[in-house]
Amino acid sequence: MFETPDELHSLQVLLDTSLADSNSHLKSIIRPGKTTLDAEQVVRVCHGMCTLAIATVTRRGEPRISGADGHLLHGRWIVGTDRQAAKARHLAARPGISATFMRGEQLGIFTHGHAVPLNPEGTSSDPAWPAIRDYLVNHYDGDSDDPFWDENVWYRIDPSWMVAYSADPVGLLDQQSSV
Repeated sequence: MFETPDELHSLQVLLDTSLADSNSHLKSIIRPGKTTLDAEQVVRVCHGMCTLAIATVTRRGEPRISGADGHLLHGRWIVGTDRQAAKARHLAARPGISATFMRGEQLGIFTHGHAVPLNPEGTSSDPAWPAIRDYLVNHYDGDSDDPFWDENVWYRIDPSWMVAYSADPVGLLDQQSSV
């Protein structure tokens, strides 16, 4: 777990306000204390690499979805892509992004926000980039001298909305502990 107590608190506030501001249909499915995960539980189930569905928007306003490795670090999703990829072009022009992490019908974490480049080309990197880069190199057993890490663009999703659903939060967390 990489989150500080303040980061966990901020994530919990985000989860609570997002659900409170949601429509009645969503609230009928995601019910506090029954089918929700709290911030600490979200961090536990999102340990390591999570396959995310990422949604961006074309210049014509058409939605596009693709897969990406996601890493929840400090309460924020980290995702990367080739600098020439369509999603990189979309995010450079329109940084709005949605990300979904699902495991069948048992888990769904839905996030909307803005993609912030951590290592933009031609300008200085985000102050958090060196530590995140080290984490990624270590996670993928990579070579820190490999240009791959800087040839790709990496983003932090600053969420404006996030909800976390589980049909069986206790069972999900018990299953997570046995892995």
